[in-house]
Amino acid sequence: MPRWRQHRQELPRLASSSWPGAPTCETGRRGRKRALVAVGHSLLVVVWHLLNEPETPYTDLGSVYHQHLVDPTRRTRDLVRQLKALGHDVTLAPAA
Repeated sequence: MPRWRQHRQELPRLASSSWPGAPTCETGRRGRKRALVAVGHSLLVVVWHLLNEPETPYTDLGSVYHQHLVDPTRRTRDLVRQLKALGHDVTLAPAA
């Protein structure tokens, strides 16, 4: 098969696996359909537990739940490193 056809065939696969929530590591190894079934299974298990245990309260963690898990000093260090890698001179000053 010519090389240009190989690249043309891979374009739809690359574009389809970039949708939000796609388990990329599972998609690469086992296939997209199997990955979708795995995600559906995990959702089904969560719903089953919520329906079978009515005394267990469901608490919404909120949209900022994952933000409090990030260490601010580590995030600052990572962003400074990324800016330096792009060729920027970075000087940090505390916010007033």
